[in-house]
Amino acid sequence: MKILLIEDDEAIISLLTKSLTAHRYVVDAVRDGEMGWVYGTTFEYDLIVMDIMLPKVDGITLCQRFRAEEYTIPIVLLTAQDSSTAKIQGLNAGADDYVIKPFDVEELIARIRALLRRCSATPSLLMSWGDLLLDPVTCEVTYNGQPLNLTTKEYELIELLLQDSRHVMSNDEILDRLWSSDEFPAEATVRSHIRRLRYKLQEAGAPHDFIGTLYGRGYYLKSFDQPIAPLPQPSLKTAPSLTTLDASRDSTQTLQYTAFLNETWLTTQPHCLAQVEILFQAVQALQANVLTEPLQQQAHHIAHKLVGTLGVFGLTQGEHLARRLEDLFSGAQLRQPEQVIALENLVSLLQQEIQSTLTLPRRSAVAQYSLAMLIIDADAGFTQALAETASQCGIKSAIAPTLEVAYQSLASSTPNVIVLRLSDPTQRRECLQTLADYLPKIPILTVANQDTLDQRLEVSRWGGTFLLEQSVTFEQIVTYAVGLVQPPSADAKVMFVDDDDLWLRSLPALLEPWRFKVTTLSDPQQFWNVLQSVSPDALVLDIKMPDIDGLELCQVLRSDPQWQQLPVLFVSALEDAKTQNKAFVVGADDYLCKPVMGDDLAGRILNRLRRIKSFTNRSS
Repeated sequence: MKILLIEDDEAIISLLTKSLTAHRYVVDAVRDGEMGWVYGTTFEYDLIVMDIMLPKVDGITLCQRFRAEEYTIPIVLLTAQDSSTAKIQGLNAGADDYVIKPFDVEELIARIRALLRRCSATPSLLMSWGDLLLDPVTCEVTYNGQPLNLTTKEYELIELLLQDSRHVMSNDEILDRLWSSDEFPAEATVRSHIRRLRYKLQEAGAPHDFIGTLYGRGYYLKSFDQPIAPLPQPSLKTAPSLTTLDASRDSTQTLQYTAFLNETWLTTQPHCLAQVEILFQAVQALQANVLTEPLQQQAHHIAHKLVGTLGVFGLTQGEHLARRLEDLFSGAQLRQPEQVIALENLVSLLQQEIQSTLTLPRRSAVAQYSLAMLIIDADAGFTQALAETASQCGIKSAIAPTLEVAYQSLASSTPNVIVLRLSDPTQRRECLQTLADYLPKIPILTVANQDTLDQRLEVSRWGGTFLLEQSVTFEQIVTYAVGLVQPPSADAKVMFVDDDDLWLRSLPALLEPWRFKVTTLSDPQQFWNVLQSVSPDALVLDIKMPDIDGLELCQVLRSDPQWQQLPVLFVSALEDAKTQNKAFVVGADDYLCKPVMGDDLAGRILNRLRRIKSFTNRSS
């Protein structure tokens, strides 16, 4: 598969090119919109990834131009503009997906793979032809159950033939699809790869002419009307644990990716510092009252690019500083004295942040949290292991083997969450009662030696927040503890679909105390595109809307496996029982009647999010 990358940030070009190539994609990278148009209309690509802010021609305009010329190739937009308006603008321009910088590279590649699969003539995960089987997810190729040891180009060649098995592929087509425009292999290269591929297939038992030749035309897969052999079943005795394999693979990939990021940062850091110098020039020009509009626009563009670059490298503090600079350089009140001082301080802090970052922090699959935990238990093995697991997630822990030590610890500092595991029921009851009186707002996660209704009632009556069985893992305890401290309201994405524009405009202010990220949509025709772009945590629908009503949207949602668990709430002026029953039949989780107060609406949303989060934690 061949991808065109249109991006002017050298660091992101390097990261994506290496990562995509490692996933067996052929990548052409260009650095401005005009050259992107030239490449996109000259060569054949399976997908385009483009930034929105590009020199010469911006990404939105370029996307519109491709669509106006009836290019149906999937397009993924990259941008640091995290707003529903920008997303809808990109989707309306013809983009198939919209990814916010900074992005996780593996997530982006997963989105690319999903787009290519949806647009493929053979969208199933497994590709087969007779006894030949190719799995794009694991990149494994077998013939009659025997694995083939293929080079990258041999794999790409057999994948290309399988994608359109009824088509004869010419040498020119193969060269264009499997080699980048910077490479100029001869036709003999194709013949050489075909010859080696035939040999490996024949070694596995395939006919010598499994890959047929149509002289003067090209190559194709021949049909021999052979029965397809059943797939070999793995042996339960020898098959390694999937969890173990995944953990080992994730750990290796994490180390490799961190090493690659550090290697790339060595060349990216000087480039970022050079960009910061231009920001200093803009500040100095502003102080001298000679700042020109082109220089201000350049500074705004540089700050915007640094948001994405620093974010990709995991430099969160630098990303925040760059984002604030981007906002300031875009403002009309730039020449006010307080703005000038703020700009100078921010640029200096950004420079220090970049200069002081010699090596990047190790990437971890475990989320990082800034919390404090008190662990109360006499078992040193348990408390030390839990504290170590919490530390890996950035959680500071204090250990109290007795109630007296716990009280002393609480007198000097207040934790965000308490984990209590005392086997003696009397001690547990005393501790729960005392903590509930002393710190009523601190959640207490109780780990018990038995999971019975009596114990759960006791924990609940004496102020405990949750109860887990003793067999629970340390990672699960940390996950539950974080869930108690960080409610699902924090930055949860909620999408509203309603044709009442006035009500939609009031929602961000109405729900602001709960920190929801609100996306509103008044046109139900755009529902599916916006849903996939936003990926909300909860969906709120009106019922009576033009053309498509909310009940139909809910039915569409519930028929798709990806969205079957998404919480759906209806908010409608219709109060009759018949309509409400219809809503629950099609898959609603809750139903509210207008007018609705902000705290009531937020409470209903939070209730659904907590249940989903609890279910996810239990199943993970």
